[in-house]
Amino acid sequence: MIGEAATYLAYAGGWKAVRLMPERAAYATFERLADQQWRTRSKSVQRLEANLARVLGAVPAETLREGSRAGMRSYMRYWCDTFRMPGWDGARIDSFELRNMHRLTDPVEQGRGVILALPHMGNWDHAGAYVSRNISPINTVAERLEPAKLYDAFLAYREGLGMRIHALGDQGVFQRLAEALRAGGVVALLADRDLSARGVPVEFFGETARFPAGPAALALDTEASLVPVSLYWEDEHNVAEILPEVPVPTTGDRPERIRVLTQEIAEGFVTGIGAHPHDWHMLQRLWLADLDPERLAARDAAAPADPATPADPATPEAPGDARAPGGPADLATPAGPAAPDDPGAEGTP
Repeated sequence: MIGEAATYLAYAGGWKAVRLMPERAAYATFERLADQQWRTRSKSVQRLEANLARVLGAVPAETLREGSRAGMRSYMRYWCDTFRMPGWDGARIDSFELRNMHRLTDPVEQGRGVILALPHMGNWDHAGAYVSRNISPINTVAERLEPAKLYDAFLAYREGLGMRIHALGDQGVFQRLAEALRAGGVVALLADRDLSARGVPVEFFGETARFPAGPAALALDTEASLVPVSLYWEDEHNVAEILPEVPVPTTGDRPERIRVLTQEIAEGFVTGIGAHPHDWHMLQRLWLADLDPERLAARDAAAPADPATPADPATPEAPGDARAPGGPADLATPAGPAAPDDPGAEGTP
């Protein structure tokens, strides 16, 4: 209980104090915090470097270290944005740049839903606020947190940005997202990590990882447009680039079609992350080669995979988005800090 109260006070204090700081001083402070953590080479930094090594390939050690420093600065810039965004006016939100906007607006104007498949990149909150304000309210999923007032605070934060939040743990969340898509709405889901047995194996930067089945399953069930998104910072503003729509396969059974669609999402992420590796905030184990094989096998045996029927996200396998409690959850399994029973768990970044 003390830990939960301390967590809530930290976030509540951040929202108040960081908003009151002069902008330049606030971002400079968060950059210094990033550099301090980078110099200590915490487990999160080491994991970030191990993940970046897959993305960057064979590079000198100093190049990888500089990459992780840039990655930590990007990660902390996200947090500074998060604490300051409730005070942003419409003009500041509209400073966001959405590239290839037609890949979102054309289906919406046609009354066809859109599924935005997101990696842990850049600032998705700013993207969600911009899209909700200018195109269509974003529907996403948030895990219920303890203490409840922390969940309520994040719920109010994101609803204040114009998003529609569906609580993880409530009955029928998958169905409600499908209904929103059939009505021509927009759904955004994190889609680059699912270590549960329901995760779909994909080739990702040359090795096997697992991605959630939910975005592909929603696309099959609703005929909504499925588009991967790349998010990054360019100069002093936030950018999202909508990548080409993933075509729905016309052959194969349902599990195979989900595998094909999810692999296409992975390919889109390879393009986006490869172009902006330092804005990918993956501070956790991701590739199966990095996991404890015995613990992974035990988890898989306890929960047989069935990608043809994604779980309703009422029963999460792990905590919510590592960057922001109450963040957009993977459907059907939220990506988040490695839980104690996670294979190869390292603790919370």
